[in-house]
Amino acid sequence: MIERTVTIASKSGLHARPASVFVQNAKEFKSQITLSKNEKTVNAKSILSVLTLGAKQGDQIVLKVDGDDAEDAANKLASLLESDLG
Repeated sequence: MIERTVTIASKSGLHARPASVFVQNAKEFKSQITLSKNEKTVNAKSILSVLTLGAKQGDQIVLKVDGDDAEDAANKLASLLESDLG
């Protein structure tokens, strides 16, 4: 399992369009992927779950990836979270 703490860079946080872009990318991987904020953990492949985090710009999120393609998934998804998605 790979675990990374990343800071949300998107000006609108992880809402609507940025969350949609993130989830679409997460679904490309076979690994189980979760996001956590303030002890709340959600499935990163579910748009509704990701939106419930209410992540804003500057918030720190824990990305956990477990599976055969975990390293590739963690690299790509962490990079997305640290860029302006929307």
